[in-house]
Amino acid sequence: MDSVAIEQRANLNATVSVPGSKSCTARALVIAGLTAGHTMLHEPADCDDSRRMVAGLQALGAVVNQAQGHVEVEGGALRPPRHVLDLGNSGTAMRFLTAACATLDGAATLDGSPRMRERPIRQLVDALRGWGVEASAPTGCPPVTVRSKADFGGASTVSGTASSQFLSGLLLAAPRASRDVTIHVEGELVSKPYADLTVAMMAERGVQVMQDSYRTYRIAANQSYTPGTYAIEADASGASYFFAAAAVAGGRVRVRNLTTRSTQGDAQFPRVLERMGCRVTEGPDWTEVASTGSLRGIEADLNAMPDMAQTLAVIALFAEGPTGIRNVANLRIKETDRIAATAAELRKMGARVDEYDDGLRIRPGPVHGADIDTYDDHRMAMSFAVAGLRVPGVIIRAPACVAKSFPDFFERFGRLK
Repeated sequence: MDSVAIEQRANLNATVSVPGSKSCTARALVIAGLTAGHTMLHEPADCDDSRRMVAGLQALGAVVNQAQGHVEVEGGALRPPRHVLDLGNSGTAMRFLTAACATLDGAATLDGSPRMRERPIRQLVDALRGWGVEASAPTGCPPVTVRSKADFGGASTVSGTASSQFLSGLLLAAPRASRDVTIHVEGELVSKPYADLTVAMMAERGVQVMQDSYRTYRIAANQSYTPGTYAIEADASGASYFFAAAAVAGGRVRVRNLTTRSTQGDAQFPRVLERMGCRVTEGPDWTEVASTGSLRGIEADLNAMPDMAQTLAVIALFAEGPTGIRNVANLRIKETDRIAATAAELRKMGARVDEYDDGLRIRPGPVHGADIDTYDDHRMAMSFAVAGLRVPGVIIRAPACVAKSFPDFFERFGRLK
């Protein structure tokens, strides 16, 4: 499928389900791979990123069996792979598995797509060296090689300014250390809720992490994750496009199996829409966003939920007054330079956009349809689909990129009524 034309719709009245959380699934899979025994994961994300993680764990010796609605993992001590791990465009798999390779007694090389070879990983490599692990990435980006003797630990420092996934990867591997671990975070940690999610999932599986104001994390050595059965909640990032649909097209959309009490940072996105004028209601296992007929521009610091920047930028086209999105400089090293790409496609629709090093300002005015380039970035495709609910002639090019996180997004989005 070369492109998808978005059908205009108005006054929605929908209740939807979205796939399991990609962020939770990635963490749960790594934990299961490092857990001695059998782990069952219910309703995990079934997408390209998750498949890359599964393939990487299998290459590292974990036994992973996938079936409809669940994944079973027999984990324990990971083994050196027989070949280079190709992790495609999955930054999460690259970062988490690079850190997990500290637990090996041997060597592993991890590589990916051409874009992955442009995404920085030196900060994680340097942090592993602080643990006594031999790690190298000659270009500062993948490919990266890790050589370990399964004997690591002590104090290390990791940058917090580029990606919280560096910290999360280290945290996930830390319980297998032979010495107590202290991780110092240098600079302001971006996307703090994702670090909180990691710590919460570790605690649920029996590992305690002590932290001090996102500056220092301490993990006692030789802790063990507890095997068992764990449920994966709905993906808050994927849900955002359906909440945005209600804000832009009018009406109401309810998403099952997700509340703002979730530890996923993006679960707070409905509160951003509430500031813009939407009405948000919740039940024991659902969240609903309803339009009140108008939207107002806001100033939004999205450092805690940077993946929501593109979605908010599209919604801002239909608000009264400008919307500023700031403190998301790390978007420039995602699947594409998301700040530049979002600005370019908004302008293609006729919008007035100011671009900053760390964000955007969108000034609403008359907009029109356009062929939207997606830059092999799933979030570009899904966020700009929302504009097509209101603006005729929006066509999403190369929509297959949504397979990274939400393979059947356009089918589910097309059923919104």
